[in-house]
Amino acid sequence: MLQIVVPKQELFDESNDTFVQIPETQLKLEHSLLSISKWESKWCKPFLKVNDDDKLTSIEFLDYIRCMTLNANSISKDVYNALTYDNLNVIKNYMNSPMTASTVRDSRSANPYKREVVTSELIYYWMIAYQIPFECEKWHINRLIMLIKICNAKNNPTKMSKRDIYAQNRQLNAARRKALHTKG
Repeated sequence: MLQIVVPKQELFDESNDTFVQIPETQLKLEHSLLSISKWESKWCKPFLKVNDDDKLTSIEFLDYIRCMTLNANSISKDVYNALTYDNLNVIKNYMNSPMTASTVRDSRSANPYKREVVTSELIYYWMIAYQIPFECEKWHINRLIMLIKICNAKNNPTKMSKRDIYAQNRQLNAARRKALHTKG
């Protein structure tokens, strides 16, 4: 969970031609499957993009921050317009953080995330398929995706092709010949 403080500000509301007072406000944010699911149900498009060509608009991003907000019931909608540049950078850094020490070798079978358009429903399917408890929907999404990648890698170990096995054996034999100073 990320907690940020939006500083006290005065904003101009162009639609009503009035000034709006924004008090200092603390936001509690969670970049999770649950947040993504809320956002996707409103916008009807995948939040997690396969490529960078489909970036979120500023309106979509602010709305996602609303979906991430755990204490949303006590927050005025005007607060999101008062987010500072620093607030937004902290949020983006939090969203991009891996939130785990684990890594998975990036092969086709170990990384389902790169092969298809990923929606919240697909992630829920993976959770069901790998028997991951639904409490994990509140985890940071990058941590949950890593757990899914690990489950996938452990359930589908990669097999080497004959060509790769032969290449590996050639390398091992060459290293042994070099170490033992022999020709074969």
